Amino acid sequence: MGFPRFFPALFAGLALVFAACRTHPAVGAAYQPAEGDVVFQSLPHNPLIDAIEGSTASPFSHCGILHRVVGGWVVIEAIGPVRETPLAEWIAQGRDQRYTAFRLNARYRGKIPAFIQAAQSYEGRPYDIHYDLDDAAIYCSELIYKAFHRATGERLGKLQKLGELRWQPHAAVIRQIEGGNVPVERLMITPRSLSEATQLTKVFAE
Repeated sequence: MGFPRFFPALFAGLALVFAACRTHPAVGAAYQPAEGDVVFQSLPHNPLIDAIEGSTASPFSHCGILHRVVGGWVVIEAIGPVRETPLAEWIAQGRDQRYTAFRLNARYRGKIPAFIQAAQSYEGRPYDIHYDLDDAAIYCSELIYKAFHRATGERLGKLQKLGELRWQPHAAVIRQIEGGNVPVERLMITPRSLSEATQLTKVFAE
């Protein structure tokens, strides 16, 4: 797109976020994971992460879906490519290793297998730096939103236009990514909006 000085710096920062940490903390003793839990965290600061958190007035800049596999828990997440990351490793990549977990309300428990399967169908898709809602590339909250919609036919959270968010302090970052434009009409789903969905109940915060 033609910003050779900006993108190496941005993706170098993202690479630090995406790299697996080698010191994995134990899962919080008070948290009992359950299949389909939606987990949120704040990623280490860089211009993109600060833009996500600042424009949404939220500490949440990343989220994923818990899934039980042989050997333990993983988080299905869109961070780099969509992938399954061991839960302890996922916790370790967050800022101060803090996270919050939400659980689907009881009426949706029967939809959890379809929710997981829908999320897994996106595995390998690249990360969407433009936060568009097409399927060519996927960002974290988009993955959860689309998987839930496919499993239930319902929307999880509220779609918002970029122009409805507090984007102005982060205009320089947005313009660098978008080739000079600010796509104020672009619809997106934010981690904050997911966390406020009526279908979810907070069950853990650290």
